[in-house]
Amino acid sequence: MTGIDGAGLAAGERSLRELELAIGRQLDGLLHGDHQGLLPGAGTEAGEGRRYQPGDDVRRIDWNLTARSGDVHVRDTIAERELETWFVVDGSASLDYGTARHEKRDLAVAVVAAFGFLTARPGNRTGAVLFDGAEVRVVPPRAGRGPVIDLLSRLQKRARTAASSEGPAVTLADALRRTRLLAPRGGLVVVVSDLLDPSDWPREVRALGVRHDVVVAHLTDPREDDLPPVGMLTLVDPETGRRHEVQTSSKRFRQRYAEAAAKRRSATADRLASCRAGHLEVATDGDWLRDVVRFVTARRRRR
Repeated sequence: MTGIDGAGLAAGERSLRELELAIGRQLDGLLHGDHQGLLPGAGTEAGEGRRYQPGDDVRRIDWNLTARSGDVHVRDTIAERELETWFVVDGSASLDYGTARHEKRDLAVAVVAAFGFLTARPGNRTGAVLFDGAEVRVVPPRAGRGPVIDLLSRLQKRARTAASSEGPAVTLADALRRTRLLAPRGGLVVVVSDLLDPSDWPREVRALGVRHDVVVAHLTDPREDDLPPVGMLTLVDPETGRRHEVQTSSKRFRQRYAEAAAKRRSATADRLASCRAGHLEVATDGDWLRDVVRFVTARRRRR
């Protein structure tokens, strides 16, 4: 669907322009004009006044206009047309993994690019909260295409310089909580993570969903669900650096691994369902752009 691979995503400004063109060809128009439906409520800007009709919300009665006209009038409101998009991007060491076409960190850049370029319309603003297990960095929201390019460049730079931390001092829940405090106005929040996080992140996703439309992009790799029979295999935990040797020739071991992985995946899906957030699954062995197209198209149809 696109010739951009993991190496291309890290090639600099040229790769970002190619990425933007690929996204524009496939997705342009799918999100444009959709964000009024993403924002809760009818809006806050005062609109035109009209006569009160049975069923109108009495809280919208304009008493000044009513007094001048001698008849009860209500004043409609105008839906906000500017969208503020926040990205919560996981930069922990577990994203330095990929056994297929991409690494999960490459997918994170691609997902941010897809939603970033699509929402970079006049008046819209883009911000981000980046965390890597050791610290949280905030990119204040700004308008235009430039901030999206800057954010992607920052993510690519962090991908090249990321290093394992001693422990997960900063969790996904911490980053989501920070986002909720930074974004009081309703908008769109895109969470990009592999969700291999022990914190109570579903509670924070639910809290964000009260005011925002939340999309969770879940980054996965096929080897997280199934191990091939390749004999003795040394596995390294990217978060802690601990090594484990496993005998993959054992059918019983592979079966136990697959069962545990299926249980974890099911639990993650249940937690996301309980959050009422949009669930976009992006795998390292799949076509991420096709996955995004299907997700956005399905959401528009449901709306």
